[in-house]
Amino acid sequence: MNWMDTITYFYSQGLYTVDQVKIFVVKNKITTEQYKTITGQDYTAQ
Repeated sequence: MNWMDTITYFYSQGLYTVDQVKIFVVKNKITTEQYKTITGQDYTAQ
């Protein structure tokens, strides 16, 4: 599964929030750099 493409799609459709995308970083599905690419925000741990 391509996590980056999947998460990007769901985020762009408004189906994931920024906080939900952070979970994928914590679970090592995407990197902090990919998080920034998807959301446009720097990653900060919760």
